[in-house]
Amino acid sequence: MGSGAATPVPILQPGVGAVPGDHYLRATPDTVLWGRLPCASDTAVLEIASGASVTFDTVSHEGILDDQGRDPAAFFSAHGVPREQVLDDAVEIAASVSRDVMADGPHVVVGPVHVRDAHPGDLLKITVETLVPRVPYGVISNRHGKGALVGELPRGEHNVSVFAAVAERGGILHGTLPVVEGGDPVVAFPLAPFLGTMGVAVAGEQRPHSVPPGTHGGNIDINLLVEGTILYLPVQVEGALAYVGDPHFAQGDGEVALTALEASLRATLRFEVIPADAARAAFGEVTGPLVRTPDYLVPTGMDPDLDAAMRACVRSSLALLHGRWGMDEHLGYAYLSAATDFDISQVVDIVSGVHARIREADFAGVPSVEPVVLASADTPRVPSAAPSSEGDAE
Repeated sequence: MGSGAATPVPILQPGVGAVPGDHYLRATPDTVLWGRLPCASDTAVLEIASGASVTFDTVSHEGILDDQGRDPAAFFSAHGVPREQVLDDAVEIAASVSRDVMADGPHVVVGPVHVRDAHPGDLLKITVETLVPRVPYGVISNRHGKGALVGELPRGEHNVSVFAAVAERGGILHGTLPVVEGGDPVVAFPLAPFLGTMGVAVAGEQRPHSVPPGTHGGNIDINLLVEGTILYLPVQVEGALAYVGDPHFAQGDGEVALTALEASLRATLRFEVIPADAARAAFGEVTGPLVRTPDYLVPTGMDPDLDAAMRACVRSSLALLHGRWGMDEHLGYAYLSAATDFDISQVVDIVSGVHARIREADFAGVPSVEPVVLASADTPRVPSAAPSSEGDAE
C-alpha cells in the first residue's frame, strides 16, 4: 500500500476525525473485553440516558490474534501496510489485554454501557446511525476445526488469513481479492459495513464466550444491520449493559469460511429503552434479537443444529405475526410459506443463526402500534469534528 500512497478512506486513529455521537467511547484496555461478553456483575464504562447516542471506536480481532503473531504492526506490514495506517488501539490491545487462547473467543468487545431506566423485561432499541471504516483494508480467515467445511478446508497445515485491500470503484468502496495467490486484486465486491456483535449483558456473574450468539444478542452476524437499521434486544439486567464489537466491512449470508471481511469501524449507535408493556403492545413477546430495516421486520432463530435454528425462527416469526398484527397461527404459517424468505445468518459460530424477512408493506392495511420509547434526559453535547484526546469516554 505504500506510506506515501493515498488511501480510499482516512485512517481513523483514536481521537482523530468526526465523532457524531453524544458520547465517545474508545477501545482501550480499560473499556474492552477480549473474548468474553459482559455479565450483570461487570461495571459499566459509560452511563447514558435513554435516547442518547454513542460513537464507538471498534477494533477487529483479525491481525491481532495469536496465530497471526499478536503484533498487528508486523502482520499488516507483511501486506504492505505502513505503521501509520495500523490502528494504535489495536496495537495497544494486542500488547496489553489478557486473553486465554484456549478458553476465550477472538472478539474485542467495547463496553458495557449502562442505559438508565432499562430494566429486565424491557426492550433495548439500538439504532445504527453511522458505520465508518477506520482503515482501508481487512482480513478474511479460515481456521482448522472451524468453518462450514471442517476437516476439508484449509488444506494445508496452517490457518489461512487472506488480506483484502479496499479500493474505490465508481465512487463505491469495494473489497478486493486476486483469483490466484499473489495475483492482482481483480475481484471486487461492494462493502456493506455492519457490527457482527451487538448485545446486552446476561444475568449472573459468568461472562459468556464471545462466539455463540443467544437471546442476549452478541455475535449474531446478521448482515442486514447496516446504517439506518434497528436491533431490538430483551433487557436481562438493570441498565442493559450494552456492548458492541466484531466489525465487518462485508459478509455473505452463511459466513462459510469462518470470518467475513473483518475490519475496524467507527460506529455511532442510538440507545433507547422501550418499556415492557409498550414492547408487548408493538411486537408481542420478544424473547431474542429482532431486527428492523426500512422494509422488513426480521425475527431470528438460533441453535447449534441448523435445522433446529430454522424451526426456532419460524416459531419466532409466527409469534411476531400474532403479537403485532393479531394474525391467526395457521394463516401466519401460510403467509410465511408464500411470502417470507428465511436466510442463514451464519453456520460457523457454534450456535447457527437463521433470520426471516417479513415485509411490513404487506401489512399496511392491518392496524398496529409503534413501540413507545423513554425520552432522553441527557443534554447532548455539540458533536466535535476533532474529539479531545483527554479521557477514553465522554
